[in-house]
Amino acid sequence: MARVLITGGSRGIGAACVRAFAAQGDRVAFIYRSSEQAATSVATATGAAAIRADVSDSAEAERAVREAEAALGGGIDVLVNNAGVAQIKPFTDLTDDDWRRMMATDLDGAFYVTRAAVRGMIARHSGRIVNIGSMWGKVGASCEVHYSAAKAGLRGMTMALAKELGPSGVTVNCVEPGVIETEMNVALDDKTKAELADATPLCRMGTPEDVVAAVRFLASDEASFVTGQCLGVDGGYAI
Repeated sequence: MARVLITGGSRGIGAACVRAFAAQGDRVAFIYRSSEQAATSVATATGAAAIRADVSDSAEAERAVREAEAALGGGIDVLVNNAGVAQIKPFTDLTDDDWRRMMATDLDGAFYVTRAAVRGMIARHSGRIVNIGSMWGKVGASCEVHYSAAKAGLRGMTMALAKELGPSGVTVNCVEPGVIETEMNVALDDKTKAELADATPLCRMGTPEDVVAAVRFLASDEASFVTGQCLGVDGGYAI
């Protein structure tokens, strides 16, 4: 029975991760920022501990990890850095606030939470960190320069941290979803969704459960010799 902490766990891929780890008998806590009703629903359905915090703030991230450890009865065994935001906007229209908000949530948040959680992993000489990136961090997306840059940064952080933490028995990997049917893509119209599905070799959009399967594998004992990897769960889109 692992102690699992998931950021951005109230909706989408994060909520699917909470449900999956709880279903296999793990102790689960998740962090959410503002979706209190959704968080309460997930917590009630799974028995997971819901912790409200803004992971883009280092002090908030530290506090949330300490609360998670208290709720789970010990240090974090598995950390899933899923919290993130997305925005479609031409590069020349991006404001300083747009850029900072993206970096603060999608990259800084993963750094802050990992820094707070990893000390215990190093001390116990074991742990699993799974970052949720994006295929756009690998190939880039027009009109999503800031999002692509943040996810590319998460890619680099994954590989560098895997090298640093390997001697301490901690694995660090990244799952890079393609176009997934979540609220993050709710703004896409049917025509755009159809075009994205057509551009995907498997001819469909992904589901949160597709992503969860990869996360669970990388968090499992079966992946004990897998680290520093960026696993695309994109139906072949980013080939």
